[in-house]
Amino acid sequence: MTPAAPGSLSRYDPAIEEAAAGIAGALRGAYRFSRRAVALLLLQRDDEIERLVRATEGERYPEIARLVEASREHAGDGIDSAITLQRRQRAQELIEGVVYHPNRIEIPLSERLSRLCTSPITGLPVLALVLWFGLYQFVGVFGGGTLVGLLEDGLFGGVINPWVTRLVEGILPWKWLSDLFVGEYGIWTLGVTYAVALIFPIVGTFFLAFSILEDSGYFPRLALLIDRLFKAIGLNGKAVIPIVLGFGCDTMATIVTRILETRRERIIATFLLSLAIPCSAQIGVMTALLAGRPAAFGLWVGIMAGIFLLIGWLTARLLPGESARFAMELPPLRFPSLGNIATKTFARMQWYFLEVFPLFVVASVFIWIGQLTGVFHVLIRGLVPVVHLLGLPDRAAEAFLFGFFRRDYGAAGLFTLDEKHLLTGNQMLVAVVTLTIFLPCIAQFLMMKKERGLKMALAMAGFIFPFAIVVGAALNALLNAAGIRL
Repeated sequence: MTPAAPGSLSRYDPAIEEAAAGIAGALRGAYRFSRRAVALLLLQRDDEIERLVRATEGERYPEIARLVEASREHAGDGIDSAITLQRRQRAQELIEGVVYHPNRIEIPLSERLSRLCTSPITGLPVLALVLWFGLYQFVGVFGGGTLVGLLEDGLFGGVINPWVTRLVEGILPWKWLSDLFVGEYGIWTLGVTYAVALIFPIVGTFFLAFSILEDSGYFPRLALLIDRLFKAIGLNGKAVIPIVLGFGCDTMATIVTRILETRRERIIATFLLSLAIPCSAQIGVMTALLAGRPAAFGLWVGIMAGIFLLIGWLTARLLPGESARFAMELPPLRFPSLGNIATKTFARMQWYFLEVFPLFVVASVFIWIGQLTGVFHVLIRGLVPVVHLLGLPDRAAEAFLFGFFRRDYGAAGLFTLDEKHLLTGNQMLVAVVTLTIFLPCIAQFLMMKKERGLKMALAMAGFIFPFAIVVGAALNALLNAAGIRL
């Protein structure tokens, strides 16, 4: 940063100092504080200062306003957060110089860790470690691999399901009726087994990891870290709240977009939640699917991050307006409380099972009816050309049919195909990416309709489904052309 201006307490980067000096030089009116301070507040679009300058400068104000806009563009994105962060740093320096702590020898560990989480140089590696250990290793490898293996293959597959199947077939000798309970898509063999043996350990480990990060105070620091990045897609750091909640439930996160200040930001956030943010059930199953293929997992994360940023950037360019200023108080970084973690994890698991378990049962009943009437097979045959376009086997059509209603149903279907070794690494990546882009669930569409209106919800859904197929087909073609084998 450059030296402070005479009589100034703050020092800023050269681009900011140059912009402030240019604006201050254009001011002619008399103000109660320095013109440099007025210029800095104009750069941050302070409403009260803008009204004051408009009244003081009179006819000169339009010229000054144009100069402010040109200066903001020249200084680059994130000038608001840059000024705020540098002012905060200067305030900390002043405190260090005048406050004496007789019992403090060094900066507390919590403060040092907090700075590591918010600095761009160290914050991004910290985020990468959180994703690798908290998501991939804990949720994917341990939850989706070890725990699912114990429950699905050991307990249900080896003990419970064979016993239940024999019991039901003994009571109901008619195959068409017994299939409702213990057939390939039966209430017990699909609904209960998927919900308890597959979804429960994956979602449970995800909610546990999420609660630990939430209670530690990491998420507000993540918001501060990515504020400048979010500016490029028409949002600000406050949007990290609904985006992070989307990794739990996109429907709930869509409601939380109400905290964003402008309609433009709410539309962008809702669209990105529906397009590129997998919910807890899906992200857990997807991570488990790719747990044995680290390269495929890295490509999945990279592709979805790229889609999130690209579509966000394009949407921000199509919708007029600017993102609101961002300010957030950082709570202390602390060691998570075991009581808080247990309470939050239990509450989320309870909510999830109350919502999801009945839906698995209803899905089993509808599939059973569809099989009896032949409708299910007609729909599957209609999707076969689509899965062929993606380079996937015919059996993948079932997973994609489920995915149209809920992405985690489709992901669970992929899990079954993977267990039967029906998908290669390339096919798994293509299927996972395509399903991730699908609309999360019917409930998400209804919430989009409620929050953004029917036309906007239909427009988003009308873009998302074809876009998912196009991306999947392009990815399959690219992998084949490059000769990549995962």
